[in-house]
Amino acid sequence: MSTLNPQPLWQPDPERIAQAQVTRFQAWVAERHGAPAEGGYAALHRWSVDELDTFWKAVAEWFDVRFSTPYARVLDDRSMPGAQWFPGATLNYAEHALRATATRADEPALLYVDESHDPRPVTWTELRRQVGSLAAELRALGVRPGDRVSGYLPNIPQAVVALLATAAVGGVWTSCAPDFGARSVLDRFQQVEPVVLFTVDGYRYGGKQHDRRETVAELRRELPTLRAVVHIPLLGTEAPEGALEWSALTAEDVEPVFEQVPFDHPLWVLYSSGTTGLPKAIVQSQGGILVEHLKQLGLHCDLGPEDRFFWYTSTGWMMWNFLVSGLLTGTTVVLYDGSPGYPDTGAQWRVAERTEATLYGTSAAYVMACRKAGVHPSRDFDLSRVRCVATTGSPLPPDGFRWLHDEVRHDLWIASVSGGTDVCSCFAGAVPTLPVYMGELQAPGLGTDLQSWDPSGEPVVDEVGELVVTNPMPSMPIYFWNDPDGGRYHDSYFDTFPGVWRHGDWITVTSRGSVVIHGRSDSTLNRQGVRMGSADIYEAVERLPEIKESLVIGIEQPDGGYWMPLFVHLAPGTVLDDALLDRIKQTIREQLSPRHVPDEVIEVPGIPHTLTGKRIEVPVKRLLQGTPLEKAVNPGSIDNLDLLHFYEDLARKRA
Repeated sequence: MSTLNPQPLWQPDPERIAQAQVTRFQAWVAERHGAPAEGGYAALHRWSVDELDTFWKAVAEWFDVRFSTPYARVLDDRSMPGAQWFPGATLNYAEHALRATATRADEPALLYVDESHDPRPVTWTELRRQVGSLAAELRALGVRPGDRVSGYLPNIPQAVVALLATAAVGGVWTSCAPDFGARSVLDRFQQVEPVVLFTVDGYRYGGKQHDRRETVAELRRELPTLRAVVHIPLLGTEAPEGALEWSALTAEDVEPVFEQVPFDHPLWVLYSSGTTGLPKAIVQSQGGILVEHLKQLGLHCDLGPEDRFFWYTSTGWMMWNFLVSGLLTGTTVVLYDGSPGYPDTGAQWRVAERTEATLYGTSAAYVMACRKAGVHPSRDFDLSRVRCVATTGSPLPPDGFRWLHDEVRHDLWIASVSGGTDVCSCFAGAVPTLPVYMGELQAPGLGTDLQSWDPSGEPVVDEVGELVVTNPMPSMPIYFWNDPDGGRYHDSYFDTFPGVWRHGDWITVTSRGSVVIHGRSDSTLNRQGVRMGSADIYEAVERLPEIKESLVIGIEQPDGGYWMPLFVHLAPGTVLDDALLDRIKQTIREQLSPRHVPDEVIEVPGIPHTLTGKRIEVPVKRLLQGTPLEKAVNPGSIDNLDLLHFYEDLARKRA
C-alpha cells in the first residue's frame, strides 16, 4: 500500500511546521513531561499512547482546563468499556466554550449564513448573554442536571445557544435536523424522554420553504414527558398554542451560571443509524468531549482565535457538535443553513469565501460532485484565507485529493479525516506538520492507539484489516441510554475482540504511518455523511403490501460515488411497474429522508438470511464489490445459498 504514493501531494513548509500548535505542544511536553523532543509527530504519537495518563494530563494543562474541584488521578480504570477519566474532577463544558468572551468580546463567535450567502455575526458578548438568559429560564422551567433537552432545529445560532444553555445547567442535549420525518425523530427522542423541545416552524432548503408545523404537533403529542415547547419562528409564523417564544426566553441580560458537574456527567446524546432496530442512544460526557475536542481542534486542526471554522453539516450529524466545539479554541464558528448545492454546485465555496473561512470541512461526496460538475473554486472565488480543506463522511478518493490540489491551491493542506458518532471525534486524519499523500489520512490521532487487525486479532501493516482502538479515549460513550446492563454497548464494539474497540471500518495502516479507509465493514448506509440504518428502510418499505421483503446495500465506488440499490422480493402476483417504483421512493422520501432514496430498485427472487433469520447485508455488499462467493460468506451460515448467485451475477454484469 505504501508504495502506491511514493511522493507526497503536499508538504508543510518549515514556517508552517514551526508555527503549528502541535509543534509548540511537543516542545512543551518534552520539557514538562518527558515526551521525546525529536522524531516529530510519529515520536509524539508513540509517547501519547504509551504514556496515556501523562498525555491527557498534559492536554488539560496546555489548554488550561478549569477544574472547579481537582481530579484524584487521570485514569482510574483503563478497561474498555468502563474506563473512568479524571475521577473527582468537576467542570462545565459551556463555561469553556464561552471563555473567549473575556478577550474577544466584540468579535464574532458565530457567523450565520443562509441561502442568501450573506454572513450575519453573533458576537461573543451577545452569545454569552443569550446563553445566560436561556439557562436562567431553563432553570425556572425546572430543568435540573441530567434532564434531557431536545432540539428539532436546523444549523442556526439558536441551536448553539440552546445546546450551551442546556450544558450550563447540567442538562443533556440531543438534536435532530428538521428534514427528519416524525418517525425518525420519535425513534430517537422517545428513548431519552426530553422535558423541553426547541423547534422551528420550518426551514429553507434549495430555494424553497418547508413547513414543519404538522410534524412538530406530532412530536408534541408523542413525547409525553415534555414540560415546555419553545417556538423559533424561522418562517415567521405565530407560536402554536401552549408554546413559549424564543425571543422572550433570551431577552434578559444575565451572566450565565455554570453548574459544576462531574467529569463523566452526560453532555449530549447522539444516535447511531439503527441498523438492527432502534438507533443506539450514545451518551458522551462533559469532560470527555471537552478534552477530546480541545486536542482534536487545537492540536490536529490547529484552530485558534484568529481562525474561522466552517463545516457543512446538519444538527442530526455529529459533525455539528464537533463544529460547535470550535468555540472551545476561541475560534469563530460558521453556521450554514441551506442546501450544499444551491443555487449551484459551487455554493459551499461561496460560503467559504464570504465568511473568510480558514478551515473548511465538507463531505467527500461534495468534492467529487464539484469535480464532475466542472466547478473551478480558485478561479471563481477568493479562497486565499482557506488554508485547510477537510473531508469526511466517506473516504476521499485519490482523484478528489488531486482535484482539490489543482483547483483550489497547490499549497493547500488537505485533511481527509475519519472517526465516528460513537466518539464524536476522529480516529485518524489531520496533522498540520505531516505530508499529505493522495487517498491517505495523514496519521492516527494523539492518544489514539489505532491499529488494523486481521481476523485473529494480529496487527497488520500495508494490509486491509479491521479498524481497532486498543486503549480508551475520553470521548468514548459513558453508556447507551436504556442499556442498564451495558450489554448493547459491549456488543456494539467489544464482542469481536474483548477489551478492544472494533469500529466497523476496513482500513490499511501503511508502513509510513498514514491510514487508508476502505469503507464500512458493516451495513450502515452513509449518504453525504448522513448515516441511516437499513432497518429504517425496511420498516418503511415493507409497510407496502406489494413488498414481501427487501434488502438495501450502500457501496462506496472507486470513483468516490456511492451506489445504493434496494432489492425487493415482491408479493405473489405483484409487478414492479413505474407506479410501484414511485410509491417505494415516495415512501422513503417522506417517511425517512430524501437523501436515502435508492439509486435503483431491483426485483430479486428472494432475500438471503442467516440460519437465525437475519438478512445478510455485509456478505451481499462484498459480493457486489466483486469478492468471490467463497470469500464473501460462510456457506454454512446461510438459509438459501442459491439466492446469492443472483447478486454474484449482478456484480459480474456491473463490472
